[in-house]
Amino acid sequence: MTALLGLGLRPAAAQLAAAPGSVFTRPDDTPVAMTPPDLNAFSGSGRVDKLVAGVIRLSLRDALERGLNHNLGLLLSQQQTVVARAQHWRNLSALLPNVSARVSESVQKVNLAAFGIPFTVNGSSLVGPFGVFDARPVVTERILDFSALGRLQSADESEKAARHSLQDARELVVLIVGNEYLLTLTNAARLESARAELQTAKVIFERSQDLKTAGVAAGIDVLRSQVQMQQQQQRVLVAENQLQKQRMQLARVIGLPVSQPFELTDSVPNSPMPPVELEPALQRAYDRRPDYLAFLSRVRAAGMQLKGARGEALPTLDINGDIGAIGRTVASARETYSIAASLRIPIFQGGKVKGDVMQAQAVLDQLRDQLEDMKGRIEFEVRSSLLDVQTANDQVAVAQQSIELAGEQLRQAQDRYASGVSGSLEVVQAQEAVATANETYIQALYRINVAKLLLARALGVAEQQVRDFLGGR
Repeated sequence: MTALLGLGLRPAAAQLAAAPGSVFTRPDDTPVAMTPPDLNAFSGSGRVDKLVAGVIRLSLRDALERGLNHNLGLLLSQQQTVVARAQHWRNLSALLPNVSARVSESVQKVNLAAFGIPFTVNGSSLVGPFGVFDARPVVTERILDFSALGRLQSADESEKAARHSLQDARELVVLIVGNEYLLTLTNAARLESARAELQTAKVIFERSQDLKTAGVAAGIDVLRSQVQMQQQQQRVLVAENQLQKQRMQLARVIGLPVSQPFELTDSVPNSPMPPVELEPALQRAYDRRPDYLAFLSRVRAAGMQLKGARGEALPTLDINGDIGAIGRTVASARETYSIAASLRIPIFQGGKVKGDVMQAQAVLDQLRDQLEDMKGRIEFEVRSSLLDVQTANDQVAVAQQSIELAGEQLRQAQDRYASGVSGSLEVVQAQEAVATANETYIQALYRINVAKLLLARALGVAEQQVRDFLGGR
């Protein structure tokens, strides 16, 4: 994840964490923001497979599928959709019938005089003891409540936003897993290059010894070539260490045990990307990017929340009814019922409605401003990604030429050294030029593929078309 953020993926990766959450309310009508999971969660796995014997063959497709099934950040995002769904049901319950049943049986002795009843029974105002049995279902239905209706519509939009955010989390997982896979391939290529350079350094060292024995080279030339060989050995050790740690990081992201041996079956992609035209690409991003669609739903949810706040000042209509049996005993109980309608008209609520409306309006205005900013940011990301792809593609071409030139430089330096025309210093410098050219080429390949990943993310098609963008792998 650190390497991903450090090489140009920070804006794309931070979008999920930076985007405001869905707005809903607690049971006490207090607005709450649904914040997405911590970005660091995407560097781990919520589900880890068991260690298996042997070596697992892992293609890019396999890594992406594993990441979409095991990544911790995505699993946490899935729980956010459950939270949004729960809020939908909570708000819906305010508009659905509330049905309950009660059964009671009691024995009473009543003082009629306490209720102002001027009767006596056998000269006493005390009546009883006598039994009362009552059993009945009770139904309460809110027929009209504009505030509850607004909150329900807001919860519906928040649920849509949560589903879009979940898709955005999937896009981010594809981006991160693809990057970790590419980093692993890059570190493997760097190790292979370091080993090849070490082999070359050994050959030059052995040749220097032979030339010194023949009296053609000086002792300093042998010493210089030996130092160069040891430096290449250090580079191999560093590259091996980096590769092993990167393999563990990839395993963490896709849910493999860090001790699980695996083999990457895909090589570093280096194929032309499908042509992308700017204007259609921008429109596709606005139509398909899940983070943008989630933001649109959040704006609509805030609008419905404002509607609900204004509805607090409007009348509400309730209907209550029950039907059952009551009597001194179960056998003597007789059917009774009651139906009542109540209209509640708010007159003065101490400024609560005004405060709720002001707060809901402020949230809506903030989201609208952020939506406009996000629209501009999407255009910036698409344009920047297209430029990065073009620039990285040119860098790959230049790096390929540099490798050829550095290789030719090394061959000529070796020939001159073997002929006694120059010392080993020229050979060492040529070796460093080859090492630099190889590293530049490896980095250029990584950057072109990262640029393609970022472009797919910017267009909102990372999950669907990332393999096409990377060359059909």
